[in-house]
Amino acid sequence: MAEQLNDPEVTVVIPVYNEAAILSQSVEDLVTGLRSLLGEGAFEVVLAENGSRDGTPELAAALGDRFEEVTTFSYPEPNYGGALREGIYRARGRFVVCEEIDLCDLDFHARALDVLRSEQAQMVIGSKAMRGANDQRPLKRRVATLAYNGLLRVTLGFRGTDTHGLKAFARAPLLPIVAGCVVEHDVFASELVIRAQRAGRVCREIPVELNEKRAPSIRLGARVPRVLKNLMRLMVSIHLTAEHDGPTPESAAHD
Repeated sequence: MAEQLNDPEVTVVIPVYNEAAILSQSVEDLVTGLRSLLGEGAFEVVLAENGSRDGTPELAAALGDRFEEVTTFSYPEPNYGGALREGIYRARGRFVVCEEIDLCDLDFHARALDVLRSEQAQMVIGSKAMRGANDQRPLKRRVATLAYNGLLRVTLGFRGTDTHGLKAFARAPLLPIVAGCVVEHDVFASELVIRAQRAGRVCREIPVELNEKRAPSIRLGARVPRVLKNLMRLMVSIHLTAEHDGPTPESAAHD
């Protein structure tokens, strides 16, 4: 669909699940910061609520009433990837930024948009594992990130240091990639990056500082079985695609 004259330049999509404790202040700070960075009317924030059992849906709706830049919808189950995908489909901006409610990193927004506007890349990944990054999470979670991304490199040919978390991309060339993804939950974010690389989209990593505002909403141990199941499904899908299509282009570029 052609972009309308009143469409914003940037859409920020944020999956939210049981975030009543930090949602209002985080969104208020983000909207204030984006107005300063981009100007009023230049952006929208899409809150992708998914299966929350606290007051998150009501707070999200109130934020939509309070800020003209904010809209919200509810995905029917706790599903980070499903909610993120739906938020991307609803995005109207030329550029889409996938954010986390406990980060809201305006510095990443500014640097990623500079790269996208100058057409140096079609996707920018905020890496918490590359040289120059500052990951302040507990050691167990940092080690898990390294192990997970190592597994992606060995099994799926991932070329990079990180896939999950902050990312920004040009909407038009990435929408077909989003539509082609087959898994949801946490692994959707990884699949999006890997399929973008394999399809020849130019991807670039930039280092980020990670200092979360609260403990993770889902415990690491509880996520592992689902992550492994979705990784197996993704491996089968990608390897079958590779057999059908032949070799994929080398497209990743990194700082």
